[in-house]
Amino acid sequence: MEREKQKAAERRRRTLIVAASVVCVLGLAAVIGIVAANVGKDDGSDSSGPVVAPSGAQGKDALAIPVGKDGAKSTLTVWEDFRCPACKAFEDAYRSTIHELTDAGKLKVEYHLATIIDGGMGGTGSRNAANAAACAQDVGKFPEYHDVLFQNQPPERDDAFAENSKLVDLSTKVEGLNTPAFLTCVDKGTHNSWVVKSNEAFQKGGFSGTPTVLLNGKNIYQDRTMTPAKLKQMVEEADQG
Repeated sequence: MEREKQKAAERRRRTLIVAASVVCVLGLAAVIGIVAANVGKDDGSDSSGPVVAPSGAQGKDALAIPVGKDGAKSTLTVWEDFRCPACKAFEDAYRSTIHELTDAGKLKVEYHLATIIDGGMGGTGSRNAANAAACAQDVGKFPEYHDVLFQNQPPERDDAFAENSKLVDLSTKVEGLNTPAFLTCVDKGTHNSWVVKSNEAFQKGGFSGTPTVLLNGKNIYQDRTMTPAKLKQMVEEADQG
């Protein structure tokens, strides 16, 4: 009986994740023409300044924020938008498993930040939140702040993250983050141009939407049978060689 309950819970979780993904992608379908029209145009971002990558950023053009040990045998590449409901659904379902695997040294995660909701619905919340997350990386608090942003995500059409005061207020939930260096970085939009470049890389990557989740290069988010337990099994099997 308990096993059946667990299976039912897993089915419900998968349904919720898939449904949220459909909402995120199809919700943008109505404005896809706007998104396409805005590619390469000024979306209100301050992209005129120098591209300043956050501390420790890796990969091509230093667009990936790494979490976990470099020596891990598995790498999870995650493209996310802090305003995207499907990204929140993914994080809510997989957060504890990903933390468990990174803490154990079995998984490295490379986070890439996108701003597709800004492009589709207008506003700057995706960009400003991404900049603040990059500022948190400079202070060594990216994973914690990343989680706080998704846990406190406003409704998709509410551009609350456009307000730096909101982002600063949420930083107080992370011990040691609300520092003068972080506040200055958020206020000046130090990494805004970097965020714009990251979003351009997302647009050129041919991805269908956020989140896009790749395990060792394979898109696992499109796998309707994927669960946190399955992800854990795949990573642990790779770790054992």
